[in-house]
Amino acid sequence: MNSQRQFKQRFSFEFFPPKTPAGMEKLQTVRDELAKREPDFFSVTYGAGGSTQERTINTVINLHKQGISTAPHLSCIGATTETLTELLDLYKANDIQRIVALRGDLPSGMGAHGELRYANDLVEFIRKHSGDHFSIEVAAYPEFHPQAANAEQDLINFKRKVDAGANSAITQYFYNVDAYFYFVDRVETMGIDIPIVPGIMPITNYSNLIRFSDMCGAEVPRWIRKQLEAYGDDIESIKKFGEEVVTEMCERLLDEGAPGLHFYTLNQAEPSLNIWDNLNLSNHEKIAF
Repeated sequence: MNSQRQFKQRFSFEFFPPKTPAGMEKLQTVRDELAKREPDFFSVTYGAGGSTQERTINTVINLHKQGISTAPHLSCIGATTETLTELLDLYKANDIQRIVALRGDLPSGMGAHGELRYANDLVEFIRKHSGDHFSIEVAAYPEFHPQAANAEQDLINFKRKVDAGANSAITQYFYNVDAYFYFVDRVETMGIDIPIVPGIMPITNYSNLIRFSDMCGAEVPRWIRKQLEAYGDDIESIKKFGEEVVTEMCERLLDEGAPGLHFYTLNQAEPSLNIWDNLNLSNHEKIAF
């Protein structure tokens, strides 16, 4: 159905850097559980304006040393080229081979964008600095970036990142499979030929999901909202329904040619693992770097 089928499927899990020793201990347990499934890589997020920089670096290097390739998120908003150079050198020295390159968000109160303004500038900078050492992931928005002027502009912005040297893309999470395949069709007509991996957000909590989704422009279809609302405080029913909905969505994505899945774990193992096991992904063949 689409040219995404040509790419080998790859599967990954995303974490955020913990703020406390207890959080780090919990993440270690989660990491160990997820590592049993032999994902292709883990990724670790980066706060607004690089606000979790130290924690991200430490988390990435620590996890990477444990045997599964781990990719740091790197954003250019509020950063200097000097800091970015130091970070790239540090990651290279620690054998990090993949980077998720993002524009990032300005923390409230911070006025300056930094020397590099957009994600395509960051991708270009990484390529100039490190050549082909890093495999570069960029973000894609099947339902369009909330700050994009319009849908066409968003597609042009995505193409800029690819033209600057991105190897592949991970999407914002979504619950509308048609939006993903329509986005893939659109970028293919623009001559873009890289894997576009769906980002998957398990559903475990109604109010958190709606808050996250409203902030980042991800649409939660009305029928899902209404069913989740109907469960009220019945957490078990919310989790069971969420697991069924997201598993079915992932099955369709993979059946119709998506080149893998990237799970937003929120530092929890069970919700992503349940979906992983429902899909029987443990038999997947790992990608070669």
